[in-house]
Amino acid sequence: MSAPLRVALVYGGQSSEHDVSIRSAQNVHAALDPDRYRVTPVFIDRAGRWHVETPNASVLLGAEAPDSEAAPSPAEVVAALARLDVDVAFPMLHGQNGEDGTVQGLFETLGLPYVGPGVLASAACMDKDVTKRLLAEAGLPQGRYLTLYAHAPAPSYEDVASVLGPTVFVKPANSGSSVGISKVQAALGWRAALDMAFAYDRKVLVEAAISGREIEVAVLGNEEPEASVPGEIVSTAQFYTYDAKYEDPQASRMEVPADLPEGVAETLGGLAIDAYRALGCEGMARVDFFVPEAGGPLVNEINTIPGFTERSMYPVMWEHSGLPYAALVDRLIQLALDRHARDTALATTR
Repeated sequence: MSAPLRVALVYGGQSSEHDVSIRSAQNVHAALDPDRYRVTPVFIDRAGRWHVETPNASVLLGAEAPDSEAAPSPAEVVAALARLDVDVAFPMLHGQNGEDGTVQGLFETLGLPYVGPGVLASAACMDKDVTKRLLAEAGLPQGRYLTLYAHAPAPSYEDVASVLGPTVFVKPANSGSSVGISKVQAALGWRAALDMAFAYDRKVLVEAAISGREIEVAVLGNEEPEASVPGEIVSTAQFYTYDAKYEDPQASRMEVPADLPEGVAETLGGLAIDAYRALGCEGMARVDFFVPEAGGPLVNEINTIPGFTERSMYPVMWEHSGLPYAALVDRLIQLALDRHARDTALATTR
């Protein structure tokens, strides 16, 4: 029997999705067969301090470090990761400083294989404005939007409504799990929505409201990606908020596979793969769509480290596509190793 593969499961982080990351990592940890993997949890607290936990611990700690603990320097973090002597990193980090290419760049510097898309794809997908620009360049359908900047005067609600319609969604360009998003239907709520979004980012998107269904597709693979069956989020909230996703089981439900007209599931799968490739993704991503009441599907956004909690669509969609949770985790690790071997071989020919 071969020696267990050494995996660094990196989780926590400084983003607003810190708690979601912990729950995702706990599920991934439980799915990693201890006979096949030697798992070292690496916890990043809210202050950005890295903590290496006991290998193969039965429960991820997820505890905050004492305030008095000195933050390690970047050099100390790199040295600590190098000492782990792991075979692959499995980042379960959501949002900024984890899903945006920064941690991926650290792994690249260390020459360490890692699960999920690379530096460029991670950064491009994290910035919703950049995502939309690349989708447009690839000719993929999407909704109407405007990009606003903190350093520039904001347009009036009336000016925005004349372009996008009276109902709009205001969101930070770099955030996830519906953090910092507001629905605006009148001038009265416009300034408060901008203030909240700009509290999270210096670039904000204003998107036209789309009347239709929210459908998601999970994509898996490197050069030859595959799409899962689509799933639908049915929310009783005004929109799919953070609480609806993670806290309130009555606020939303998942329907997998989604009940769609003939041919629509295949169309969504093809568009998901096209979007995945347009952004340069490898490993995994979840592609989110709007399916309007009239007209074809619209690509909304791409999540490069989708949630792996008990209420997360990505693993559920693969489960319904014939790939159980543990097998999905195995596949993600193998894809990371394959990509690293490919890139290493390419580097030797340059």
